[in-house]
Amino acid sequence: MSGPQTDPVTLSVIQAALVAAADEMFAVIKKTAMSPIIYEVLDAGTGITDAHGDLVSSGAGIPTFVGVLDKAVKRIVELHGLEGIEDGDIFITNDPYFGGVTHLNDVVVAQPVFAGGRCVAWTASIAHWNDIGGLTPGSMSVDAAEIFQEGLRLPAVRVGKGGAILDPVLDIITANSRLPDFAKGDLWAQIAASRRAATRIAGLIETYGLRAYHAALDDVFTEGEARALKGLAELPAGAYAIEEEQDDGALWRAQIRVAENRFTVDLTGNPAQRAAPYNTSRDGAVISAQMIFKALTDPELFANAGSFRPLEVVTEEGSIFHATGSAPHGYYFETRIRLYDMLWRCMAQALPERLPAGHFASICGTVLAGDHADTGRRYTMVEPQMGGWGATADRDGLDAMYSTSHGETYTCPVEICEARYGLEVRWKRLRDDAAGRGAHRGGKGLTVRYRARAQAMLSAGYSRNKQPVWGSAGGEAGGTNALSVVRENGEREEHAFVSGLVLQPGDEIEISTARGGGWGPADLAG
Repeated sequence: MSGPQTDPVTLSVIQAALVAAADEMFAVIKKTAMSPIIYEVLDAGTGITDAHGDLVSSGAGIPTFVGVLDKAVKRIVELHGLEGIEDGDIFITNDPYFGGVTHLNDVVVAQPVFAGGRCVAWTASIAHWNDIGGLTPGSMSVDAAEIFQEGLRLPAVRVGKGGAILDPVLDIITANSRLPDFAKGDLWAQIAASRRAATRIAGLIETYGLRAYHAALDDVFTEGEARALKGLAELPAGAYAIEEEQDDGALWRAQIRVAENRFTVDLTGNPAQRAAPYNTSRDGAVISAQMIFKALTDPELFANAGSFRPLEVVTEEGSIFHATGSAPHGYYFETRIRLYDMLWRCMAQALPERLPAGHFASICGTVLAGDHADTGRRYTMVEPQMGGWGATADRDGLDAMYSTSHGETYTCPVEICEARYGLEVRWKRLRDDAAGRGAHRGGKGLTVRYRARAQAMLSAGYSRNKQPVWGSAGGEAGGTNALSVVRENGEREEHAFVSGLVLQPGDEIEISTARGGGWGPADLAG
């Protein structure tokens, strides 16, 4: 029976307050971070977990980043034990083998929240830092054969104790970054976000008590699971398989099995991990599966641990979707988004009326580093690109959107880009081409051209460079993503994955992202 502090209204108030606290974390990071990739593009994510790391609520930001946070906290708890964690601790990790999940640039900061002398929650955030050391400025080298070459690894260690920052750890971080002031500033932004949310959670518990707080968590997990099961019951039962060729000729495979109470994503039979930065951790593969499962079963409610109880993911150790040992992860995001896109395509075969055709399916991450042409100050620009989304059974695809992995992210304004990095943005406009025709046509990609005003170094990763975006229900394929360097003398170089490429003043980078796939035969177009 519900008591005065566990009635449905009280539970709803606590749950809403936890969502608001996660959103407030995101607002703090946006307002206080040093790097434009965080405060303009919003390449970050925030969330709150329970004491054991089960996700309770999340703020805005990149969906695949939010999916990291619970896994990072679970790893911290596994390594240190709840009995070894104290009030005032702050932990940091960026290592995919220690809860970091992604690559070394993406840094997780997590703080335990105590009440009644024991840990009751964690406030956690993740954000892309501009430089964490390694072979090349921006820390995203395509030449890395081991994770040791990708930069500083922070294996779920304390960066704060007793409410104070551990200066030796901070010194190690700044000494290993080409942009130490930015590393320090972004770290403090994430710490401030955790502290703000911790204060909110402490206030909730003081107001309503621990009994009501734990009842609210149990209730939200139960609701998440119930909604997931309801959505799962509406999917057509069966086994759906896909085999897809990648730009490098590799064949990726997946099977999705839909049953009454279980959604299984089977990723066995895939290529072995590589001595190259195109691997992802098992947790990364799980996130791709979580995203497709959530989109199909319950796209409305904020994700929580209960949302994924019916999901099972099967991987093989030593594969590109479950890398082990010292395999590098620098461009994990291209592997993970391509996996997500393949799973989407697999289910689109079963649900063509419900799911759109393929989208440009690449982060198209573009990193430029150098000294500012006017101030001489060192900078690193990190820019994901926008592209076309697939058409649906009802309408044309959307133009110039960020990838499905990116969520609530934004393009960096041209004025900020030119001011902070000393580049010239020659143009940024929609790309109009003949691809992606159908009864409904795929959305347009983008074309962008940057001009270097001083010597700079380029790193970039563009997949869907050879294999075009897939159409659905008889719609035509969309385009491909492309990256060109146009030298001042007119010579043109084509690239897909590149790092350490030196640009001279007057050299230009031209980016073209793909149109989305068409839906339905073109002869049915109105």
